[in-house]
Amino acid sequence: MVDAPTARMARLAPPLRRFTQAVVDRMWQLVAAIAAGLLLCVSFPPFGWWYCAFVAVALLAWVLRRESTTPAGGFGYGFLFGLAFYVPLLPWISGLVGALPWLALAAVEALFPALFGAAAVTVRRLPGWPVWFAALWTAQEWLKSSVPFGGFPWGVVAFSQTEAPMLPLAHLGGAPLLSFAVMLVGFALAALVAEIVRWTRRDERPAGAPPAVVLPGAVIAVVLLGTAVVWPQVRQSGMGAVDDQPVTVAAVQGNVPRLGLEFNAQRRAVLDNHVKETLRLAQDVRAGRAPQPMFVVWPENSSDIDPLANPDAAAQISTAAAAIRAPILVGTVVRTPGWTPDNPVSTNTVMVWNPGTGPADRHDKKIVQPFGEYLPWRGLFSKLSPYADRAGYFIPGDGNGVVEAAGVPVGVTTCWEVIFDRAARESVRNGAQVLTVPANNATFDEAMSQQQLAFGRLRAVEHDRYVVVAGTTGISAVIAPDGRELAQTAFFEPAYLDTQIRLKTDITPATRWGPLVQALLVIAGVGAVIAAILHNGNFVLKRRRRRSAPPPPASDTLSGARSSDEGVT
Repeated sequence: MVDAPTARMARLAPPLRRFTQAVVDRMWQLVAAIAAGLLLCVSFPPFGWWYCAFVAVALLAWVLRRESTTPAGGFGYGFLFGLAFYVPLLPWISGLVGALPWLALAAVEALFPALFGAAAVTVRRLPGWPVWFAALWTAQEWLKSSVPFGGFPWGVVAFSQTEAPMLPLAHLGGAPLLSFAVMLVGFALAALVAEIVRWTRRDERPAGAPPAVVLPGAVIAVVLLGTAVVWPQVRQSGMGAVDDQPVTVAAVQGNVPRLGLEFNAQRRAVLDNHVKETLRLAQDVRAGRAPQPMFVVWPENSSDIDPLANPDAAAQISTAAAAIRAPILVGTVVRTPGWTPDNPVSTNTVMVWNPGTGPADRHDKKIVQPFGEYLPWRGLFSKLSPYADRAGYFIPGDGNGVVEAAGVPVGVTTCWEVIFDRAARESVRNGAQVLTVPANNATFDEAMSQQQLAFGRLRAVEHDRYVVVAGTTGISAVIAPDGRELAQTAFFEPAYLDTQIRLKTDITPATRWGPLVQALLVIAGVGAVIAAILHNGNFVLKRRRRRSAPPPPASDTLSGARSSDEGVT
């Protein structure tokens, strides 16, 4: 008599063998998908090997273009690619909430490349497939930047290219156009290599270049030409070869007592650190070691004590503003009228604090971070995870993204906001002549800060504005409109930056037309899927009709033979 464990193993053996065989049969595709995801990851900071993105895209194209890859297979390969990309890209999240939420977020984000993989397999037989693949990738980046809970744009391919020659394309169409261009070049390279390999393997090669290389070669040339055309204008603006007004601005990085969530329990120490560093800047200004700034930027949460409700905090900030003799943009937390100890609803605010007169203009963060600054469906998620109670009670503000400091319209994109295209664009469209990014990365690590700095570099090129990044622990920086860092602090140290910039008023094509460019690329991708479905449906219908057609008359032997051959093929 066979015992139960043995019988169970006997039942599991055939499915296990089939699974093992399936993995073996697809070994090279699986390896290529994982390698592509890892290569795309290292194209981002802190590695910054931007050229790896093109190899990653070409490898992914090879997997999805194989005849054996079905739409379901494309979904699976895309998901595996997404995991290999997002898991090593986002480990800084685990320091805040542990390993499980980090891996869960990576798995959710991997669903978007999976959708791309399924759609790409659907459209791969359309002429000009590299264009449709790139448009589909842009569509999935738009989708992941929109849902769920407002989206998560971290990992948009454009932000891997902030040190690459193609960065000036952001001046024309923002991050969506740059992502499209990178993917288009990668897919075109894959098409080019595949066609050259096929051509060299032919026994009889026709004279001249293979005709199938014309389209991929042409799209690569167009991308490079577009970059070459816009680069001089971007570079000229970044070098200051214009008549825009020069001013001096300062960013203060006060540092925190230690990394981790516990630093919020030491809010007064954080405020004191920023006051102390501002007083040091004021001493250097009076001694002639630093120029007088027109205004000073403090980081997000530099005063985690509401200065409107706490006179001690207000006095400290006033002391710093009086010493530096300039307005300070203070990152603080302001209670809303409905605040209670059980429901501490607040706004994440950047407030202009003038010397002598105190609080003035303010920007309440409009795009607040789910599961960090607020908890969606709090009643549900608070029961699912012990980390849920760590989420804040922030609510989004309104406004136009601009505050006035010393008469200068200053755009504010607070930390999380800078990764969303619409935040910086709204500020510039509403008159911002310089962009600021007050950030608080004290609960994360240096790799995260480097990745976030890449967002600021792209925004500078995208909108032709100087960008001032101020972080509690770093990395703080002043970025020119060509994406160069004019000054930078080290991570986790008290420091200040006191740098001359230029106030800009021009509106770039990306600022004006960026959403339209993105919409057209998304429509192109979705349209390609619809066209492919219709094309494939008509093909299947013709095959069914051909198979169900009556046989030809027996007297017409030659015609019957031809029909039979056609039916077989």
